[in-house]
Amino acid sequence: MTDDLDLAKLQHRLAEFAAARNWQPYHTPKNLVAALSVEAAELVEIFQWLTPDESARVMDDPGTAHRVTDEVADVLAYLLQLCEVLGIDPLAALEAKIDRNERRFPVTGERSDEDTGGT
Repeated sequence: MTDDLDLAKLQHRLAEFAAARNWQPYHTPKNLVAALSVEAAELVEIFQWLTPDESARVMDDPGTAHRVTDEVADVLAYLLQLCEVLGIDPLAALEAKIDRNERRFPVTGERSDEDTGGT
């Protein structure tokens, strides 16, 4: 389904979409971060009062699954647009962050299911 998609193509499509509507003047870092925050809050709203078990099953309901998927897409769209405007390679940034976290939080010895949240 997503084999032919890549972030650069999606960023280009988002930029073309905005350009065709003359929205570039509004796509400043400040505005994109604000929009990203709003969309993330809309995603939080779906989960806000769910129990942990209910939240784990949120995709079982087609209507809720559709809402979650739409909000995830909105968050990703604004994040990709922000990265484009700021010249950030999101995949390189994520890889560098994971590398830093692996150094900051090294694995030390055996971990129990309790330590990892497993069952």
